[in-house]
Formats: sequence, structure tokens, C-alpha cells
Amino acid sequence: MTVPVIAIDGPGGAGKGTVSQMVAQQLGWHLLDSGSLYRITAYAAGQRGIALDDSTAVAQVARNLDVRFESAVGGVLVILQNQDVSAEIRTEEGGRAASVVAADAAVRAALIDRQRDFAKPPGLVADGRDMGSVVFSSAGLKIFLTASVQERARRRYKQLKDKGMDVSLPALSRDMEERDRRDSQRSVAPLRAAEDARVLDSTDLDVQEVVDLVIFWASEVYSL
Repeated sequence: MTVPVIAIDGPGGAGKGTVSQMVAQQLGWHLLDSGSLYRITAYAAGQRGIALDDSTAVAQVARNLDVRFESAVGGVLVILQNQDVSAEIRTEEGGRAASVVAADAAVRAALIDRQRDFAKPPGLVADGRDMGSVVFSSAGLKIFLTASVQERARRRYKQLKDKGMDVSLPALSRDMEERDRRDSQRSVAPLRAAEDARVLDSTDLDVQEVVDLVIFWASEVYSL
């Protein structure tokens, strides 16, 4: 049986996580937050005192992650070894660490089969940076969700300030530009839109408008 998949890729701060979660909830489909897997891998490696450039050791951590995702009000809980680590991995430092390990071919190979295992009936919404281009290259609907750097930084700034974190908007903008550069130039699964992806610029759209458009496209492709 072929499981319908909506693959949503794009740079950090474009709104992939929120949009993917809302689409999955409205359709009653499973959700894969692939970025969390890299954040979790980096976090777990750090907890064990493993350097992120130790490819073999980090890949071993990735293969043996005891992790699950649980839906909750306001987001998705990330449970690592029966401990909620959602807050710990969703920091700016966690994002930078994830970008480092995501550039490692051995780590990506260790996680790719695990990601594909999330594709179960009635369907899957997969959020990441290479969902359409690599992991689910045969997905019926591939979306590259983006927005201007300024808008993405503004959204992330608001998100972090709402959590009571002391952050700088100019610093966030610089970090995003650097992460975009690193993710797009890495030799393994670089950040790019799949050739058959629909590019969706959300700079001037609110989240519900984006969600509605994604579901409309999905209804066209999968006859929902």
C-alpha cells in the first residue's frame, strides 16, 4: 500500500513546524518533525560528552535513539528515554548543533530509514530540509516553504521572546543567514527545493492561509 505523503521543506524560521503540525491535525495524519531528530541526536551526543565532529560516535548515537513524539497543546512533545526534552532541543544553540550533525553523511544514513518508518496510514506530513528531495523523493506533494530572512528572523524573535528568552533580532538574522549558507552548501543532502516541489513564499501570508493552501493542494493530489 502506498501511503500519501506531504513533504514540507524549507529554511529555518519559515514556519514549517507550525504548518506541518496544523496540516497533520486537520487531516488526521501522522507527523514527522525530522529536524527534531537531528536536534535530539546532537543533544544526546552532548549529554554523553561526544564531540559533534566525531562522525562515527554521533552516528552510533543516532542509530540507538530511544525517542518518540507525542501531541500536546501548543506543540509536539519530544520524549527521549522517557524524558521530555522539547525545551532543551528547541533553542538556537540546539538548531546550530543540529545543522552541524545534519551535514554528516554517516548521521544522515543512520536516520534515513527511521524517518521513512513514519510513513503509515492514513498519511504522513513530513517536515524538514530534505524530505522531498531525498527521504520521500516519491511523495505526491512536495512543498518548499520559505520567507524572507527578515521575516523569518522576526517570527523566531517573537517566538523566543514569548518564551521569556533574551534574544537579539540582529543576531538571529545573522545566525539564520549563516545557517542558510551552511545548509545550502553542504555536500550531503543540501537544502534545496526538489525539482517537482511547489515553492510557497509565506512572507506576506499568515499561518492559516498557508495551511489552507497546503490542504487544498493535498486535496487535489490525493483526492481527499
